[in-house]
Amino acid sequence: MSGALPDLGPEWLAHRYAPSTDAVHWRLVTREERRKAAFLTDEVLGPGDERPVPRAAARGLATGGTRANFIFHSAYCCSTLLANACDRPGQSFSLKEPVILNDLTGWRLQGAPPARIGEVMNDALAMLARPFATGEACVIKPSNVANGLAPAMIAARPEGAALLLYAPLRVYLGSIASKGLWGRLWVRDLAAKQLKEGLAVPGIAAGDYFLQSDLQVAALGWLAQHALFARIAASRPSRVRTLDSELLLAEPDAALERLDALFGVADDETGRAAVIADVFSRNAKSGEAFSAGDRAAGQRSAEQLHGDEIDKVHAWALAVAQGAGIAMSLPQPLLG
Repeated sequence: MSGALPDLGPEWLAHRYAPSTDAVHWRLVTREERRKAAFLTDEVLGPGDERPVPRAAARGLATGGTRANFIFHSAYCCSTLLANACDRPGQSFSLKEPVILNDLTGWRLQGAPPARIGEVMNDALAMLARPFATGEACVIKPSNVANGLAPAMIAARPEGAALLLYAPLRVYLGSIASKGLWGRLWVRDLAAKQLKEGLAVPGIAAGDYFLQSDLQVAALGWLAQHALFARIAASRPSRVRTLDSELLLAEPDAALERLDALFGVADDETGRAAVIADVFSRNAKSGEAFSAGDRAAGQRSAEQLHGDEIDKVHAWALAVAQGAGIAMSLPQPLLG
């Protein structure tokens, strides 16, 4: 493409990246559509027109903001809920699992040169950080399949900060078990991607994953991410904090207050109280009425149906973690 830069305002999202043409594909997604969508994926958003723009030209669209904050997560840990709480017109906006970062992850797994990935990633983050209104803080919640790029993303945005959010291992195992076959297939797919990125648990050979049950593979994936989070938190103590999902639900007011300070969101106690009353009372993905009690009831149901398996896998995973030197508590906690 040559000539004038296309007129793509802040409601146009840097949606996909095509390595073969070095083009960024932009898609019109209004703020309200972003708020309602659980994830910014084609599957959730539905059909829509895209405008491919050569990356060199698309750099001219990355205006109005460069700082990006991140919520990296282990999955099934209220990350969508927290991202929704970070979407406050005039103060901050959030992006829930933008696919362009998944594209870069896939490109990386295909063997793209690291320097090239870093260059494109830096451009993509600048494009994603475009605010709807001047002064809004940007909060990006990548998919957890992009966690391998988390250290590079944090390094690329030195003015930003990151929260590493996770569910306790036992809670995570219950969530996977309750998802049935789909959840069990998902953890194996995640583990395959982690192994390609070198995120294996020390002492567990790649071939040994095939010898484990589905929940054991889930536990290994959780341990690999936990070890990665520990390294990230230790390496960036001034800009990275960690948080347990159950503590978030128990102390949402304190969590949001400290997160606002970390992310540079200019809100007050009254504003945060309104966010909690709204966002924390609804299912983050469906929008239906939901509470911490409902989440606890779901956890009890998982324990009733799968308790014996969860008991055995949890005990096994703790032994694996001890042998691999993986601490179950992360450094730099947001609360506590």
